[in-house]
Amino acid sequence: MQKKYLLATGAIAVVLVAGAFTYNVWAEKNNGVAAIVNGEQITVAEVKNAYDDNPQIKAQVPFNEFYDRALDVIINGKLALQAATKANIQATPEYQKELAQMQEDLARKVYIDKQIVSKVTEDEVKKFYDEYVKNFKSTKEVKAKHILVDTEDLAKEVIEKLNNKADFDELARDYSKDQPDLGYFTEDMMVPEFSSVVFAMDKGTYSQEPVKTEFGYHVIYVEDIRDSQPLDFKAVEPQIRNNLSQKAVDDVINDLQRDAQIEKFDLEGNKIKEESAK
Repeated sequence: MQKKYLLATGAIAVVLVAGAFTYNVWAEKNNGVAAIVNGEQITVAEVKNAYDDNPQIKAQVPFNEFYDRALDVIINGKLALQAATKANIQATPEYQKELAQMQEDLARKVYIDKQIVSKVTEDEVKKFYDEYVKNFKSTKEVKAKHILVDTEDLAKEVIEKLNNKADFDELARDYSKDQPDLGYFTEDMMVPEFSSVVFAMDKGTYSQEPVKTEFGYHVIYVEDIRDSQPLDFKAVEPQIRNNLSQKAVDDVINDLQRDAQIEKFDLEGNKIKEESAK
């Protein structure tokens, strides 16, 4: 029903420190050469750059493990490049065509990126966040756990054990086919059959009857009730930047279209008449 993702920052820090230490040690050996392919060197620094360019891998895999696997990939790439150069691929029409396309794509990307940098400033991001906080409307939030089972009889069995002072968490481990902790949520975040029950409950109580939804039968325990608060700036900053960046791209394209002379033709060669903006 809901999924929560936690970032193990402490573990990542250990991985990064260990990776940096390993890199420094390895770089001092063999003058920093990782491989020699037909007389051309591949350095440890090249492998390290590939590692640094992949933050998701970097967060999960130590550099020495990445090195062993990535080196073969880089060697294979070097072999393919050497073969392409020997075959004078760069002079072929296919290469020139793709190169021209890549250059056009790169030019567009760099231009748009520069426009985004100029428009999505720190002040704009902060202004957007301040507007979000100003217009934020607080709603009721509930923090709850649930035990999800397949049948009504099984749910009633769980409730009976709760009535006899059984521990909710222990029952969840024994019975639930879903992770029990749902965290905080608002009414619209859950299916109506679930929300209508849980938002009528008091803090510290559990549902006295099984709650049927499309997922099965729930026994719900309400841990806390509170009024929602605006999200912290750091939590929403990436989304704000993404929204502002998309708006910046739209504005740039609209400005370019407004200042351009554009004629369009259909498949029969007839000029397409543009509708006047209303």
